[in-house]
Amino acid sequence: MDTSEKAFYRHVALTSDAPMGISISHAEGPFFYSTENRRYIDFISGIAVSTLGHRHPAVVEALRKQLDKHLHVMVYGEFIQKPQADFAGLIASVMPESLDRIYFVNSGTEANEGALKLAKKHTGRTRLIAFRDSYHGDTHGSLSVTGRDVYRDPYLPLLPDVHFFDFNDDAVLEAINTETAAVIMEPIQGEGGIIPSDPEWLKKVRAACTEAGVCLIFDEIQSGFGRTGDLFAFMGYNVVPDILTIAKAMGGGMPVGGIVSSSRIFESFMYNPPLNHVTTFGGHPMSCAAGYAALKFTLDNNLPERAHHIEKKIRKGLALEGVQEIRGKGAMLGMVLESFEMTKFVVEKCLDSGLLLGWTLHSNTLVRLAPPLIIEDDILDEAIVIIQEAVSSYGK
Repeated sequence: MDTSEKAFYRHVALTSDAPMGISISHAEGPFFYSTENRRYIDFISGIAVSTLGHRHPAVVEALRKQLDKHLHVMVYGEFIQKPQADFAGLIASVMPESLDRIYFVNSGTEANEGALKLAKKHTGRTRLIAFRDSYHGDTHGSLSVTGRDVYRDPYLPLLPDVHFFDFNDDAVLEAINTETAAVIMEPIQGEGGIIPSDPEWLKKVRAACTEAGVCLIFDEIQSGFGRTGDLFAFMGYNVVPDILTIAKAMGGGMPVGGIVSSSRIFESFMYNPPLNHVTTFGGHPMSCAAGYAALKFTLDNNLPERAHHIEKKIRKGLALEGVQEIRGKGAMLGMVLESFEMTKFVVEKCLDSGLLLGWTLHSNTLVRLAPPLIIEDDILDEAIVIIQEAVSSYGK
């Protein structure tokens, strides 16, 4: 065990008693490499972060250029910084007219924290509606609207006045009323098992929110930036939220998140009192420079369409005995297997063969399939063959 490995196990605060423990040497494109120079295909994109693969040239070049100019100079929102302004303008240019401003933060959970505050401040209400099996992050506010008791119970009491309903169930419609500040949801539940929302149900939720003056918050932290076959999943549903939260793939591998909403709603953060929501490192110039380069490459190369191509190849290649279902959209897919034992076997067998898969937090039988959108067909085919061999070898 070298010095870094010793320090990892001795001094890095771990979140499980059995970390994967692969010692990383470097990463490039759809691959990462261990210090033993073993190549792995990253088929989960760092959990939906590395949509452009690792160290994409456009992102690396943008970082180098910004590094020669400046790093942090002032807390968010006070100085005009070109990387922030340019990135905000590019994001606004691809959004519906009502989503014309962005508040930059550091992460997805911080985006959801800010979105909840924004909805409460704008409406003057406190009641929140969320959904079972949802996942919005692990800070207190985000955890309060995450629909999984096993993660919530150790930290109770959380935010009061949060009400949970089943996803895709009309029962929520009667609960959306003039006492409600926000309905928060993932258009496609990620950690809950890659569950797309029903298009007609989503439209009914939108209509109920509009009628009651409720902020509809879409958490697209995992589904954004082309992964579902649309630039953002809500675009494929033709349902526009009042507030959108984004992160993960947003920075091309750099940490950044955002809250996107209207100028009218964002006024709530400017008054009574001013500066009532601030962030020190949100919209860091390095992250915004990287994010601008990543989004521009995504748009210029129509990567959402590439996600459709990836989906077709995966669905065709994994129509196997033992695979109960492939669900999801684009390159945000879940492979449902027959049992926990089979799932564990397949994931471990694939890792042994140089392919990184993952489970979602809420399911013991669903395997996350979320390759980089830049993955070439020969590497995609190689990954599919590895999965085919792992599935067919279970129980033999």
